[in-house]
Amino acid sequence: MSTPFKTSIADGVAELMLDHPPVNAFDSAGWFAIARELEALGANHDVRVIVVGGEGKGFCAGVDIKELAADGTKILDVNRGNYETFRAIHRNPKPVIVALHGFVLGGGIGMAGAADIVVCSDCARFGVPEIDRGAMGGGAHLQRLFPVQKVRYMYFTGEFIDAAEAYRLGAVERVVPRDELMAAARDIAHKIAAKSPDMIRIAKESLTGIEDGNLEDKYRWEQGFTYEAYTHPDSQETRDAFVEKRDAKFDD
Repeated sequence: MSTPFKTSIADGVAELMLDHPPVNAFDSAGWFAIARELEALGANHDVRVIVVGGEGKGFCAGVDIKELAADGTKILDVNRGNYETFRAIHRNPKPVIVALHGFVLGGGIGMAGAADIVVCSDCARFGVPEIDRGAMGGGAHLQRLFPVQKVRYMYFTGEFIDAAEAYRLGAVERVVPRDELMAAARDIAHKIAAKSPDMIRIAKESLTGIEDGNLEDKYRWEQGFTYEAYTHPDSQETRDAFVEKRDAKFDD
């Protein structure tokens, strides 16, 4: 995979735009590359705020299911790549704003849930189809966005939440038309970039420290169940059905 994103820096604001057509679904190498870039931006003294957005049909469709369907052992690398990316956002010394549009699935949920501030277009839709892909994971980050029972409903049914509902539930700071999305994210980013970098760094570390539990530890717990799920035949059947564009068949 070529570099699956574009990066630019101006006036203290770094923009990392996911750009891997058609749906911004990344293989393990892609996730590791995103994580490294986020860490580098966090260490860059010219950067005060990071905005993560996406090109194309949607923000992020998660992992490349075709890679996992071809080789189930790749789940270890994919798990690690997701973990490093989400941690690079949540534990980044710089505030991270995510600008969401279209579908926000799987790893997209992880990035959104790890972020400091979320803005989205009115076409954004949030979902966790993990059970229908034979995997687990993402619940910890989803619970930073939505209430516990809503998370379980989404997880068990695979149904989506739209932008208006996400705003009603308090997960999203602003909902704007698609063509105003990056401008809205930049507006917030520039307000933060104008503050003292040291005060913002201290504030983020302080706020992260008082969160309920350790997000990274919670996600590692979930990933253990993803690995367990991959030992079940139903897990492979769901991925095969997805790749072959058919309904999954499960034994009684």
